[in-house]
Amino acid sequence: MKAKNETKDIIKKEENKVIQPEINIGLVGHVDHGKTTLTQALSGVWTDTHSEEIKRGITIRLGYANFSIYKCGKCKDPEIYSTTDKCASCGGNVEFIRKVSLVDSPGHETLMATMLSGAAIMDCALLVIAANEECPQPQSKEHLMALEITGIKNIIIVQNKIDLVNQEEALRNYDQIKKFVEGSIAKDAPIIPISAQHGINIGVLVEAIQTLFKTPTRDLSADPIFLIARSFDVNKPGNEVGNLVGGILGGSLKQGKLKIGDKIEIRPGLKLEKEGKVTWHSLETKIAGLKTGPDSISAVVPGGSIGILTELDPFFVKSDNLTGHLLGMTKKLPDVYHELKLEPKLLERIVGAKDNLVVTPIKKDEHLMLNVNSSTTVGTVVEIKKNNVIIVKLKIPICADKKDRITISRVLNNRWRLIGYSNIS
Repeated sequence: MKAKNETKDIIKKEENKVIQPEINIGLVGHVDHGKTTLTQALSGVWTDTHSEEIKRGITIRLGYANFSIYKCGKCKDPEIYSTTDKCASCGGNVEFIRKVSLVDSPGHETLMATMLSGAAIMDCALLVIAANEECPQPQSKEHLMALEITGIKNIIIVQNKIDLVNQEEALRNYDQIKKFVEGSIAKDAPIIPISAQHGINIGVLVEAIQTLFKTPTRDLSADPIFLIARSFDVNKPGNEVGNLVGGILGGSLKQGKLKIGDKIEIRPGLKLEKEGKVTWHSLETKIAGLKTGPDSISAVVPGGSIGILTELDPFFVKSDNLTGHLLGMTKKLPDVYHELKLEPKLLERIVGAKDNLVVTPIKKDEHLMLNVNSSTTVGTVVEIKKNNVIIVKLKIPICADKKDRITISRVLNNRWRLIGYSNIS
């Protein structure tokens, strides 16, 4: 009870409004099925802001947006839940329930590593499936499998773009979705038809989110572990040295709590090359500020996407240099691995490929992509031991706990394809 009350105290403002989101909800699914449009419909934020995303019309980086859930106590309309502070049905006042955070992940097959990194900070997921296309599409399959492997079991299926089909086509697509998720972790997930573009049935979806996506119990007594998903320099060219702001880190707190003034460490940290030898050195700094969306807060607990303002030289954080690293209290983070001993559990078939291909055993000298927490690295299999245990030498080291699950992908037809998972042996 003490931990629960402490969580509430930390995420409240003086005027008793919760400003830190309580959960991270992932939006996953095939490319162009409407994930970013749904993010905008819920939050009012268009998360594709990178120049290349705008030009190509697809999500490339993870996008983040927060929204609040409100409930009307007067109406009996099915859409009594909303994301605005006035009831859409009666126009009256509504009760604030909680704030949640959305993680918009890319659906394009070439960006699977980014989706897997995003899955590490998701508590639950909206699987978005377009009603005007055959189901399942390749990345619908791959993303559902990724949710299963990473342990995200709380799922709502969003049947989007119902404005583009007639009733008969919508029902046929519904039947296809039911068949697709049969036997999977999403077999009992509700299927909610919407049009994100026109705001149809958004209230029903919000009600499902509020009802089914409960806030997990958080361990605030554990050593804090913050998964860095973004790192960037906000200083403009030409700024005077005295006006420079330290590097900023974006991501999500996995456990524990952090507050302004905490002395922190980042691992693996800084890559140094000297006389042909590469070494990695952890970075130590102090938390100068904390942000959730536009709001400044003095302390954070797990839940939602967080921005950490540090005293780091902006050089260290520019262009997402620290993405995938872990942040925690000094000398309290897990070990850094340059080589991994794994006992892979392989899937039976390649997920997401057009052909129904069997997953063959991992071979010596094979290159693998490994995702753990928010980190993505590539490794070479240098040894295969008994019982299919493999030794993988990493190109970029990772900081991870032995209990963290690692997803494994291999190259197939010039694309990384998910083939299995493992823990560190």
